[in-house]
Amino acid sequence: MSALALSSIEPSGAAGLDFTLHMRSLCCDLAQRLPELRHIRFDRVAVRICQTRHSASHGVHASLTPLRFQGGERTTQRRGQTWTIRPLLDARGAEMLYLLSFYLPRFCNQPLAEKLATVIHELWHIGPAFDGDLRRLPGRCFAHGHSEKVYHQQMHGFAAQWLALEPPRALYAFLEYDFRELRARHGMVYGTKIPNPRLIRVAHKDAG
Repeated sequence: MSALALSSIEPSGAAGLDFTLHMRSLCCDLAQRLPELRHIRFDRVAVRICQTRHSASHGVHASLTPLRFQGGERTTQRRGQTWTIRPLLDARGAEMLYLLSFYLPRFCNQPLAEKLATVIHELWHIGPAFDGDLRRLPGRCFAHGHSEKVYHQQMHGFAAQWLALEPPRALYAFLEYDFRELRARHGMVYGTKIPNPRLIRVAHKDAG
């Protein structure tokens, strides 16, 4: 089974803002300062940008994709078949456990506080065991608990807590601008693009 390698889309010349590079630096600081996120190792988290067709505020702003199954298992059973997820490797050959996606320009066209809460919202989904599985809360809706609204309000609280620790403004200054303003300031917004993870059926050799 072949693996998928990370690739970066860069502009010609020095102009432009590498959105994924800035977002990774921000996320690393969030994980260092907030005790609730200290289990996250960003050498095993891939960050990408996805282009949306329009800049309207409704729709997905960010997402977290686990690259393993429940309990960190590499395979799962569905309808009598065994499936796995195609591995995603970085330039060093290290296998990623999570894929963190930001949908541009939609993500950028939110207030700063909402952007920070959205980032933490997705990071909070990373399971405490950091094994490629999601954080699983009690009840049927294991991803957000009994209320996604209450869940997101909690993420706003974490964002305020992080800002109260006075992180360097340079870490989040790029989030103070909407997409049009970022392009006006930097000339181009670019970053790493990764195809969606794909399920692959595992072929079993016949016994004997």
